[in-house]
Amino acid sequence: MGRVEERLASLGIEIPDAPPPAGEYVGVRRSGALAFVSGQIASGVGGASPSGRVGVDVTVDAARSLCRAAMLNCLGQLKAELGSLDRVRRVVKVTGYVRSAPDFGGQPEVVNGASQLLIEIFGEDGRHARAAVGVAELPRRAPVEVELVVEVVTNDA
Repeated sequence: MGRVEERLASLGIEIPDAPPPAGEYVGVRRSGALAFVSGQIASGVGGASPSGRVGVDVTVDAARSLCRAAMLNCLGQLKAELGSLDRVRRVVKVTGYVRSAPDFGGQPEVVNGASQLLIEIFGEDGRHARAAVGVAELPRRAPVEVELVVEVVTNDA
C-alpha cells in the first residue's frame, strides 16, 4: 500500500468506482505527464443525483459537500485510469462550476469542498490553481460540477 492509499485509509475516505461517461467522451485523457479528468457531478449521493440552484434550493454547506463528493468521483476516474492514486505527483488545477441563483457570489466557498479534500489527501501536493465559476445550468440540473488536472508519475520520470 502506497502513501496516498495509506492516507485515504487513515482518513476513512473511500474512493468510489468511476462513474461511466454520460455522453461521447472519456473520463480521463492523458497528455504527457498530465491527466485531465472530465467534469464530474455528485451522482449517487444518498442514492440519487441532487439538483437545484445554490443560494435558493441548496445551501452553501450542502453544495460544499456535493463538491467534495464530485471530487471523489474525479478521483475514482483517476484511480481507474492510473491503477493507483499513488501515481499522482501533484494536483495542477481544479475548475468548479456552481449552478447559482441570481446574485449568488459564494462560488469560491462552495468549491472549497473539492479543494480541501485534495489537500487532506495529498498534502502540499494537493494545493492547486483553481477557478470557481457560477453558471445558469449544469447537466442533470446538478448544483455543482468539478473537473481536475493532475501531473502523474510516468514510467520514464
